[in-house]
Order: sequence, then C-alpha cells, then structure tokens
Amino acid sequence: MMQAIGLCRFSYPAFGGFQIKHKTIDERIQFLYAEDRLEERFRLFEHVALPCMKAQTNENWEMIVVIGVSLPKHHADRLQDVVANSPQITVQIHEPRPQREIMKEILNRARKDPSEPCLQFRYDDDDAVAVDFIARLYEAVDDCAPLNARHPVVGYDWTLGYAAQFSENGIVAQALEYKQYVAALGVHIRGGSQFTIMNFAHTKLDQFMPVISYADAPMWIESLNRFNDSAASQQRHISFTPLTENETKQFKTRFAIDPEQIKQTFAGVALPPARGKS
Repeated sequence: MMQAIGLCRFSYPAFGGFQIKHKTIDERIQFLYAEDRLEERFRLFEHVALPCMKAQTNENWEMIVVIGVSLPKHHADRLQDVVANSPQITVQIHEPRPQREIMKEILNRARKDPSEPCLQFRYDDDDAVAVDFIARLYEAVDDCAPLNARHPVVGYDWTLGYAAQFSENGIVAQALEYKQYVAALGVHIRGGSQFTIMNFAHTKLDQFMPVISYADAPMWIESLNRFNDSAASQQRHISFTPLTENETKQFKTRFAIDPEQIKQTFAGVALPPARGKS
C-alpha cells in the first residue's frame, strides 16, 4: 500500500514558521520551552492529538515528530515515553533551521521509494482528526487516480470540524466549516516528484494544485488554547458552548476523546480568556 507520512512539530524552534514573532532564536526557544506552555502542549498532545491517531481504522501511516536539540532532557524523555506504544511514530531531533527547508528535507528523506507516489499530511500537536481520516484519504486518492496521474501534487480536504477548548469543566466547542485547515488535509505526491506538503501554505493549497473537498462528516478538531500560534485563532470570535449529547458521542466515537476523562486530565486548568471580536 502507498506510504502515508505525517509531520508534526512539537515545539521545534525553527527560523520562520511561526506567526508569533521573536527577535532571536533564543527568544523563541525561551517562549516555546516555558514550563507552563510545555505542560499544556503535553496534555493536549497526549489526550487530544494522539488518541485519534492510535485509533485510526487504517493503520498504514507513519508520523515524524520533530523536536529541537535544545528541548530540555526531561521533556524529550517524556515525549519518547508518550509515543513509546505507537510504532508508527518516530521522534527526530534537529538543530534550528529555516522552517520549510528542514521540513521538506525530513519528508523527502522519509520516502521509502521516491520513484513511487506517497501521501503526506501535516499534524499540529494540539489538534485531532477523525479516526477514519487515513482510511478516507486512501479511498479519496483511489477515487481520483486519473487526476493524481496528471498532476505532481493533488490536495484532499475535509472541511467540517470543530473549534474546541479543554479544561477542568470538560469540553466546549463550536461546529465550523473551513477550507484547507491544517488537520484532515492531505496531499498525493506523484512518484518522482520532489514536492512535499510543506512546499505550500495550507490555506493557499488550491492556488497551486487541484484540491478535492469533502463536507460530509466532521473530520477535525482545532484546539484553541492559551498558546495558539495562529493569528487567525487569536482574532476569531468563537461562540463556544458545552457539547450536546450528539456532539459528546461524536467526540468519543469519531475523535477518541472522552469528555469525562478530559475533566480529570485538565484538573486545575481553567479556560483561557475570551479574545478577539467578530
């Protein structure tokens, strides 16, 4: 079966790649490795981002988690422990380098046979995808085989999802529809092509390739928390409400997230203050 490669930055201090600006790489490292920030990232990674990947109905995927050489050892060890029971996940350690340059290299080196096509997806360490994302990506690619043969890169985009916040009170969320959000967005790379998903800004994918969109089921969760990098996330107004009975079921079955377990995991964590305006 075709190789499917995911790429996840876990507080990797790249040059570029962040919307929050820092004057120096040392300033960026200090921000990324602040203890309260990393504690939040670990909770979100362990209890939001990872469960749905472990529960994928198609297990033919792999994901590279990229960290920096300066990540304190106790955090690096904790990350290795977190992914130890996930054979598809490997952790790579890299010096700070320009964001797109290093990520493209990592993805191209991960291809077992560059002459063969592959699938690629990006994954934020605080988001989630539906447990059938990988399966549906393979199915979509099969359905569009002639398109994939004609183009070096073709995008596959699932536009329905949720913005959500996680705290000691459980989960609040709002159903949304976005085109080309990071999660539940994949690309087919034709055999022999050096392109990667990191050659393109995810919001502009359709400016460079055909993109097939689906809006038939919720496929992603965007976590909005105290340390979101995205300026859009910081500025948008979201009308968060407690999960309905149906949404609670969806979070459990489609995203492998249990709201009751979230309450325990995020004990002592209050919701971030509301921000932005509509």
